Amino acid sequence: MALMDDAFGNQAPQKLTKQDAFAGILLAANASDGHISDEEVQGFVTVLLRMKMFSDWSSEQINKTIDRMCGMLNKKGVDVTLETCAKVLPENLHRAAFANACDLILADGVVEAEEKEFINKLRKAIGLSGDDAQTIAQVMVWKNQG
Repeated sequence: MALMDDAFGNQAPQKLTKQDAFAGILLAANASDGHISDEEVQGFVTVLLRMKMFSDWSSEQINKTIDRMCGMLNKKGVDVTLETCAKVLPENLHRAAFANACDLILADGVVEAEEKEFINKLRKAIGLSGDDAQTIAQVMVWKNQG
């Protein structure tokens, strides 16, 4: 069996980093309504470039993370990607991930039922209290009103 594993490149999955997990959650937020628009991709990249944890990353590193997490989304879907990434994401990044996910979902001015469901799943997956989630979501609504 090992010969076949070696021949076909079967390797243990690479461990997710906090950057992978953060990017995966935001990509899952963008994909939660069934598609990712060009505007959503631009917003996503803008978010990553503003984050301290990506500040010293090259565009190649960012692109590899995006490719990896898009691969996970395509193979496993939004829900599994969310759950997998939420388990890896450090607690100190939970509120940031939630706020940015809300911001990306609200950016197009329309919140689909699937997107609302995603936000609720995200809140539960990261263990964010209802009060904290409500406060963050309200601030993001205000931010995107203009």
